[in-house]
Amino acid sequence: MNQKKWYEELFENYSKTYDRETFTQGTIQEVNFIEEVINLNKDTRILDVGCGTGRHSIELARRGYRVTGIDLSDDQLAAARKKASDENLKVKFLKADARKFRFREKFDLAIMICEGAFPLMDTDEENFQILKNISRSLTKNGKLIFTTLSALYPIYNDLKKFHDDNLVEGSMINHSFDLMTLRDRNVVVFPDDDGMERVLDCNERYYMPSEVTWMLKTLMFTNIGIYGCDTGKFRKEPLTPNEFEMLVIAEKSGLKSI
Repeated sequence: MNQKKWYEELFENYSKTYDRETFTQGTIQEVNFIEEVINLNKDTRILDVGCGTGRHSIELARRGYRVTGIDLSDDQLAAARKKASDENLKVKFLKADARKFRFREKFDLAIMICEGAFPLMDTDEENFQILKNISRSLTKNGKLIFTTLSALYPIYNDLKKFHDDNLVEGSMINHSFDLMTLRDRNVVVFPDDDGMERVLDCNERYYMPSEVTWMLKTLMFTNIGIYGCDTGKFRKEPLTPNEFEMLVIAEKSGLKSI
């Protein structure tokens, strides 16, 4: 039996705590921004990768969009489905691995917000596979909007202090950032939704803007824009070393990718 990865354990029995995290509080403005990117086109078919408890999917559905959300966590998906059901909203929530999913239909927009799958994987190849699957799922000229960890931040700032200041529950007891691999290893102690203490050995990949651009160009994306990003403050402004995340917007060309 395969041992579960840290990101699988993290999201077990964690949906209530997840919805209290500081980084989940900017949904309305973030969806406003998404609507601006797609020019309020209600015919846009949207794929939400790593949808979690469905905060973006559900808000988009409230506004009349057709949304499919995928996630690896049964607990997060159960919470998302209940929210949608309570509001009588039609959102298709499916359990799927972002590295392996396939859809017959194509989407006009894919979103992957707040580290929804990418860049939590153990290897760079797995993270790239997520982008590759998203590319395959998009129509010609379809758009991708996602956020990811910016490697500029830990180079110029105290990464452990950032985590300590933003952890709603629990604490970080170990931390190391590798400048060669741009990976952050940290051990986090936190309670789940039942108050049971859990200890996770986390491994996250931070990216340079040039790396993200190279991957997207390899997958035949064009009009690639990389911007600064804060919770609830999505905007098209230059990325700086003081921002923990970068916001990426790209468009799928009609050319065949690898």
